[in-house]
Amino acid sequence: MSYLTLSLALIFVLIPIFLSKTLKLGLEKDTIIATVRSIIQLLAVGYVLTFVFDAENFIYITLMVILMIAAATQNAQKKGAAIKGITWKLIGTFVFVEVLTQAILLGFQITPPTAQYIIPISGMVVGNSMVLSILFLNRFTSEIETRQNETELILSLGGTPKQAIHLSLMASIKASMIPTIESQKTIGLVQLPGMMSGQIIAGADPVQAVQFQLLILFLLLTTAAVTSIMLGFLSYPTLFNKQMQMLKLDTETNNS
Repeated sequence: MSYLTLSLALIFVLIPIFLSKTLKLGLEKDTIIATVRSIIQLLAVGYVLTFVFDAENFIYITLMVILMIAAATQNAQKKGAAIKGITWKLIGTFVFVEVLTQAILLGFQITPPTAQYIIPISGMVVGNSMVLSILFLNRFTSEIETRQNETELILSLGGTPKQAIHLSLMASIKASMIPTIESQKTIGLVQLPGMMSGQIIAGADPVQAVQFQLLILFLLLTTAAVTSIMLGFLSYPTLFNKQMQMLKLDTETNNS
């Protein structure tokens, strides 16, 4: 695909701008900013990845993964600002998920230890973990506010913080995992995943593309489960003080 051909694809940007203008949705500016940012960011990443792939240097690969984790943390922490120390909890979760998945992939020689495989797969893992974190934090803070009286009642009756927060925690973990599980039920029937479609368009054998896509799907299931559970169990203890009293969330900070 040439840059000229790609420029024609801007028609797909003009359509939502036109519709937003017509219906007075006020999304024209955000749409233009999102488009410009995506063009700049992706082109920049494309040139950087070309350099990293050619260099095949472990330091460059590590720096790319660190950059991904930093960006994911910066984005996700906004949704959990009311939870004390959420930044480090997110970093710990993302790092653990990345190390776990890469250890399995490289340890069992499922994928080769090259930048061409490590960086794209890491991007999918960290990106999915970020989305799952945002889903979890949104639901968890909502559950805490909704069940606050119930939680305090359990504490007043002698229950531990873990017992008091159990229902809210389990509901949040389950809610954040459901989208990943449900989307995989209809994969290949309702939608063709991006990685598989990209490989097929690039001329890869469809069966080979399916095999790689299945690898990613299985990977994302682990990512969903580990991210939600780990972040949940790291977060809930900070909601209580040493006297096992529930602290009030700063919802204004969380919503800002």
